[in-house]
Amino acid sequence: MAENKYLDLPELIPEELIERAKKLSPAQLCDGMAALGIERNGCMDASLMALDENKVMIGTACTVDTEDGDNFPIHVAIYAGKPGYVLCVAGKGYTERAYMGDLMGGAAEAVGLNGIIIDGYVRDKVGLSNLDIPIYAKGFMQRSPAKKGPGEINTVVTCAGVKVHPGDLVMGDYDGVTVVPRERIEEVLEAAEKKGSYETKRRETIAEYKECRKKGLPLPDLAPGWVKEMLEGKK
Repeated sequence: MAENKYLDLPELIPEELIERAKKLSPAQLCDGMAALGIERNGCMDASLMALDENKVMIGTACTVDTEDGDNFPIHVAIYAGKPGYVLCVAGKGYTERAYMGDLMGGAAEAVGLNGIIIDGYVRDKVGLSNLDIPIYAKGFMQRSPAKKGPGEINTVVTCAGVKVHPGDLVMGDYDGVTVVPRERIEEVLEAAEKKGSYETKRRETIAEYKECRKKGLPLPDLAPGWVKEMLEGKK
């Protein structure tokens, strides 16, 4: 614990960028990254699940690299944590031990972490779900964690299939978790906001169609332009 690598945290993402991201969703961020050709579109594994689907998680990534159910470095990272950070634990998908339970989750909530992602299993499902902090994991196992160390903290890791650098943007909801590289946050937000505007217009068109059908009025064209363009291209 005396080594700085266990204690230093990356610089927080500017609040104005976090506020812009809050108006979007992980799915929209993923679409923004797809539009820019970013590998995997920042999507973590589909097997990663929210313990409480009603919570939304967003913050600056800090990382832990560990394996075989060893939670010593996770403890260290939690106690060094601060508000604004999401802890991304690269646990290699280990299934034979839980990496954490509700006591560690409670400690993470106490220090103000914005969320925890465990690429592996946890225990105390109900207790963790009842905390205010959003937590994601791949499953549940009652067997207690190992304590070996040292592991690595705030290094580049692969967590749930995505490469995560300390300082990246992390956002999760009921659909899953998306990671945006820090150096591309602004352009991803712009692309995601553009997709968000398109989705708003589509919802308006769908609502108009339903209202016209209900009132027996002439129906507007429901299909989006790209569908018609693809159909024309197949003729």
